[in-house]
Amino acid sequence: MPIELNVNGASRSVDVDPDMPLLWVIRDVLGLTGTKYGCGMALCGCCTVHVDGVATRSCATPVSAAAGRKVTTIEGLSTDGSHPLQRAFVDEQVPQCGWCQPGMLMTAAELLAQKPRPTDEDIDRTLGDHICRCGTYQRIRSAVHRAARGGAA
Repeated sequence: MPIELNVNGASRSVDVDPDMPLLWVIRDVLGLTGTKYGCGMALCGCCTVHVDGVATRSCATPVSAAAGRKVTTIEGLSTDGSHPLQRAFVDEQVPQCGWCQPGMLMTAAELLAQKPRPTDEDIDRTLGDHICRCGTYQRIRSAVHRAARGGAA
């Protein structure tokens, strides 16, 4: 039985095993490869997407849990990199290898939606379980603050 999803504002029907991780549906079935695979155990955060606006580790979420819900991937954050967080990540020179970036951005976007002026503690608590292999944590925090200020340095 096909599973109905709303991915980045488009209705999508996928005929897959209901237990298939949402990550593999996004990447392999729908061809949206911005969401990354890291650990497969919901520990590193690079597979984070929004499900009904909530940051969700897609590697450990069965696609059936997203049925009929709104799924937003990094491609849906903005189509042209114009989201304030994406611009702030570039301005603060966060990107290095880029592996953690989609998950960091999606989690930070949820944070800013809930708390438009986060403190360092808010950012650290929210992003603290994400792994950045390059160690750009200070720049990530600065980028979240920059985006909260509307991009101002």
